[in-house]
Amino acid sequence: MAHRLTIRVYYEDTDLAGIVYYANYLKFIERGRSEWLRQIGLDQAAMKEQTGHVFAVRRVEADYLRPAKFDDLLEVTTETFMVTPARVVLDQSVRRDDRILFTARVTIVCLGSSGRPARLPTALISALKEDADD
Repeated sequence: MAHRLTIRVYYEDTDLAGIVYYANYLKFIERGRSEWLRQIGLDQAAMKEQTGHVFAVRRVEADYLRPAKFDDLLEVTTETFMVTPARVVLDQSVRRDDRILFTARVTIVCLGSSGRPARLPTALISALKEDADD
């Protein structure tokens, strides 16, 4: 099931032309992923405190299709594409109304307290399976 987050484009998100600066789309989808994790019941702060595990972006494939502008109301969608014991691949998009402005395929991995790769937490895999069943 796709997670949806509505955000507003503020002046600080734009360049001199009033168009969203390209790097800010990455911030928008980061917010989408954080809220998606919260929705499926995963508390990132508690996970870090209890196990030392954190998530990191390993890869982003992005396409900028149309510009967003100052004061636009946008919807960020996050959907699971693939899950393995070591990574989660997500498809994310930013839309205005029904028009897709930006798409990304994002690969997330888990790092242990030493900063080295770790298997995904069992709680995340269970939550993703439950989310897929809904």
